[in-house]
Amino acid sequence: MTTHHFSGASRREFLRRSGALAATAGAMTPFAMNLAALSSASAQTAGDDYRALVCVFLYGGNDNHNTVLPLDTTSHAAYAAIRTGITLAPAELAATELVPGNAWPDSRRMALHPAMAPLKTLFDGGHMALAMNVGTLQGPTTLADFRAGSGLPPKLFSHNDQQSVWQAGGSEGAVTGWGGRVADLMLAGNGAGGMFTSISATGNAVFMSGRNVVQYQVSPAGSIEVAQVFGSASATEVVKRLMQRSSTQLLEEGHAAVARRSIAADLQVRAALAGVPDLAFPADNPLASQLKVVARLIAARATLGMKRQVFFVSLGGFDMHDSLIANHPVQLGLVAGAIQAFYDATVALGVADRVTTFTGSDFGRTLASNGDGSDHGWGSYHFVVGDAVVAKKWVGQLPAVAVNGPNDVGSGRLLPAIGVDQYGATLARWLGVAPSQMADVFPNIGRYTSADLGFMKTA
Repeated sequence: MTTHHFSGASRREFLRRSGALAATAGAMTPFAMNLAALSSASAQTAGDDYRALVCVFLYGGNDNHNTVLPLDTTSHAAYAAIRTGITLAPAELAATELVPGNAWPDSRRMALHPAMAPLKTLFDGGHMALAMNVGTLQGPTTLADFRAGSGLPPKLFSHNDQQSVWQAGGSEGAVTGWGGRVADLMLAGNGAGGMFTSISATGNAVFMSGRNVVQYQVSPAGSIEVAQVFGSASATEVVKRLMQRSSTQLLEEGHAAVARRSIAADLQVRAALAGVPDLAFPADNPLASQLKVVARLIAARATLGMKRQVFFVSLGGFDMHDSLIANHPVQLGLVAGAIQAFYDATVALGVADRVTTFTGSDFGRTLASNGDGSDHGWGSYHFVVGDAVVAKKWVGQLPAVAVNGPNDVGSGRLLPAIGVDQYGATLARWLGVAPSQMADVFPNIGRYTSADLGFMKTA
């Protein structure tokens, strides 16, 4: 009989691949992801400096043209003529006009959708910046490049692929995301709680997977107990004992060791959250529920030994080819209410200048109406919230309100003026990623003139 000897690298690969099982493990996904996350824990000691990035991803492709809307007479008239059947009147927008510190070009005026009034308050208070016409790019891209099919991201306008390109830089099947790659670089600054560097409150997302760190998953209620899916306390305890049983076989013992640490981590998170007072968040709002557990984990940062963290939350339902006027305000209201409550929580916790929340989405939508909604687009508008943003600033491009105009690849699909890589690099720099490390996180960043869009404070 042949005896196989496994190197340390082979053992590490086994542990890494155990995390990959989460994609197909069904009800056991939290267990698989938590096991793999624990293998990346750092032995460093955390200091008292703390920063966190929180990605709010809007699945389905948010309609940017119904989120930040034109208000000046000329632009609004063009918008109303193009978006037949899905427009808002100037009177509906007057109370949510955005007046930035750096003026809109050409005497343009812009306003938030009325359902996003809470974000108007944040913007006016200097706690929010806007990134305009952001999209998935491989580098600076012109209309001529698009028409020639040169240097374009893969599978434009496809939900699954563009979600992956936005989160990971590659089409569906990518194994690491830029949030996870940022978290890789933060591990050395965290302590024994390094397994909590990358946390998803919304299930498995490629955005959060790194080369070394694997996302630790929580639910809105907190830590997900290992093996709780077996339905009874006695069955759970039996399974836990089996999982932790020592073995003379290297891989079995490696699995058991990670299981032991995972179960211990579950208890650690539960104990840490037990000491956190309740925080006020809207009820009946799934995004708010996710952000509430993020806020609670941030409140427990010292107990968990954290210095740098990346979080991921999400809300679906934005693929509105129809019923836009009826349904989009509901979704926008959930987003605005949740983000405002989360910002208020960071103020209460004394970390509003150390936690930055930002939005992402598959893509924007067409400016052209399809009668009752809009179709898949490309560039979109995004929000960045926190006291580390440059107050009342917008960056990027305010596109022409025109179909087949200078910023349009067809039907009002915006050719992005700035890439997700630039957007992410600006946030990553603030978190602590050095310029020399940026290409490890964003491989295409060297193709841009600037890796910093300037919407974050430098101090």
